[in-house]
Amino acid sequence: MDVLIHSAASRFPVSHPHRPYRTSLRQCVFSVRSSISLPFPEEKAKYNEHLQAAVDVVERACRLCVDVQKSLFSNDRQIIEKLDQTPVTIADFGVQALVSLEMSKLFPSIPLVAEEDSAFVRENNLVDDVFQVVTDKSSISDKTLSEEDILKAIDRGGKDAFSFGPQPATYWILDPIDGTRGFVKGSGALYVVGLALVVEGEIVLGVMGCPNWRVEGEENTVSRSGIIMISHVGCGTWRTRLWDAQNNSRKTHKWTRCQVDDFSKIDEARFCIPESQTWESLPLSTKYNATTHTDCVGEKDILLLPTCCGSLCKYLMVASGRASVFIQRARTQTIIKVWDHAVGVICIHEAGGKVSDWKGSELDFAADQTERRVLYPSGGGILVSNDSLHNPILEIIPSS
Repeated sequence: MDVLIHSAASRFPVSHPHRPYRTSLRQCVFSVRSSISLPFPEEKAKYNEHLQAAVDVVERACRLCVDVQKSLFSNDRQIIEKLDQTPVTIADFGVQALVSLEMSKLFPSIPLVAEEDSAFVRENNLVDDVFQVVTDKSSISDKTLSEEDILKAIDRGGKDAFSFGPQPATYWILDPIDGTRGFVKGSGALYVVGLALVVEGEIVLGVMGCPNWRVEGEENTVSRSGIIMISHVGCGTWRTRLWDAQNNSRKTHKWTRCQVDDFSKIDEARFCIPESQTWESLPLSTKYNATTHTDCVGEKDILLLPTCCGSLCKYLMVASGRASVFIQRARTQTIIKVWDHAVGVICIHEAGGKVSDWKGSELDFAADQTERRVLYPSGGGILVSNDSLHNPILEIIPSS
């Protein structure tokens, strides 16, 4: 369908990237073609045009990831390691470049906050590889794009690209691939492309794409339909298949409303934790043991779901009702980044759940006043759960 996109107009000039500024969603009409119909009336969704564009680009970004993953193990140069020993691939950079290009075309004055920058691409001679995967999925003709355009698109979301200041701001938050460790395994581990829009300090929409997600009925099959989950403030959280599992083609979108589960007792709940943390390192371990075996959950035990990798797949699990709780400790040597949580937060809220720090306060995405890249949760961590379990778990944490 043809959708009219109304871009933001900056209140301050955008030519100086280090000047603090705010953006408002003033009207500037562009046209974009989308194959996806949203599950709620356009007039109900204030940011319908932005959501349409986000769904479209996340779907194409997921296709980029699948294509790159097929070739990962035939080309060692496509997997490199950052200084913090986390893996990164041309898909990470390709997704960031793709999303940056598409969203800057449609909404040129809305900044992007994202994980990567082009330094790794340049240093590891991956410019041509990234250029090829991006131009294959971009709506912009490769004849009008140069390799330098791709590098600038990546850096548009990188560190030091913008300086916001303390006032409420409007910007996109992107995690190009959350769960790259799972992505490089190539074994069906979960990974997520996540995109959220913040308007004047409030997260108003989010889109998550997870190509390896198994829908009901696919438990014993090799192929996976994947999932795309969307959320818009006041309109709920919804999911649909990403594509047809049998031929890996685009799926006719039939949306299902998402709700968190309704477990109200902690020892009946299903928990997710980060792969880098143990149950014993978390405060609930003083009262409950953990098991990963569904048939061995006894009194004072909780069921721990093995999920890999990244934070956003845990948000997907809770928002879709497959898990009850995601709990994460904020370790002193680890920086918690906004892109690991932003899109998950609105998906949980609109599905009827709660997200807070361990003191019960909402996550402050403006705490990093300059760049909006870091979260500083109080109380030692982050708690994601259904509404019934949230307060009972928070009550246990201080006593631990």
